[in-house]
Amino acid sequence: MAWDKHGRWIRYLRISLTDRCNLRCVYCMPEEMVFRPRAELLQDDEILLIVQAATEIGFNKFRLTGGEPTIRHNVVNLVRAIAAIPGVEELTMTTNGVLLRRLAKPLAEAGLQRVNVSLDTLDAGKFQRITRWGRLEDVLDGIKAAEEAGLTPIKLNAVVVRGYNEEDVVEMARLSYEWPWQIRFIEMMPFGDVATFARNAVVTTQEMIARIEAALGPLRPVNGGKLDGEARLYRLEGARGVLGFISTVSQPFCASCSRARLTADGKLRLCLLRDKEVDLLTPIRSGISLEELKALMTAAIWEKPWGHRLDEDVIPVARVMSQIGG
Repeated sequence: MAWDKHGRWIRYLRISLTDRCNLRCVYCMPEEMVFRPRAELLQDDEILLIVQAATEIGFNKFRLTGGEPTIRHNVVNLVRAIAAIPGVEELTMTTNGVLLRRLAKPLAEAGLQRVNVSLDTLDAGKFQRITRWGRLEDVLDGIKAAEEAGLTPIKLNAVVVRGYNEEDVVEMARLSYEWPWQIRFIEMMPFGDVATFARNAVVTTQEMIARIEAALGPLRPVNGGKLDGEARLYRLEGARGVLGFISTVSQPFCASCSRARLTADGKLRLCLLRDKEVDLLTPIRSGISLEELKALMTAAIWEKPWGHRLDEDVIPVARVMSQIGG
């Protein structure tokens, strides 16, 4: 198993399949984003080698991210190949949902188990403002297709940004009355080119909860208030679904972190909010063996930092969110 020096078992790898996206969300990437040449990004066989190495050192959970993972060429075949690797117990995806209407069923048939869909508002005008050109109906159609394909339980991820959608948390929370989903509200994180903007745009979990309770009544903790991954779960009276709150800024959950991230250009990143990375792509293209790759990854994981340092105003600036996979 892969342990870090703080005694945490690191078993969950988030794999960015591309740095590209078909939207330009204000908290994720600049509107005029410059992407890396495709030759500098991980190819399918390189991703599969890293997944094999990861399973052999104890990873069992894998999440495909981006950019937007569904725009990667041949993504269904790649999902099928990853799902077939021994030791892959959980295979999920975070997506903006735009292409799920046609991809949900083939992805499910290929072995994808469930999806998290990014949806920050139910207001079409605000959605377009946040994404810069997205159409809300495309995402809603995609969520419906994911439900029909069995990519469940569905989780909706709403990044709450002051001046954009802080008032929309109430309508998002109402969805839990009708649907058995986990609707997750995420504090915006200061990052890369949007760090200064993000610092001023953070809406804390406490404010989100206050808005929801003022409109819909008290929230009851689920699981005794224990973390479900990175979210604390609550339920409204009579609701089918639950609400999750991810408090990266105001209430960090670093002590229970079990994650590592693989960037689209082949860097192993041990903390989302720390810039230190270990290059895997260059050694792979230089002919590193599977055993050597496992040793490289194990050594990197051992040095995983205890946590981010946002409380000390240490802001990651080397990349924007879309290059890492969130």
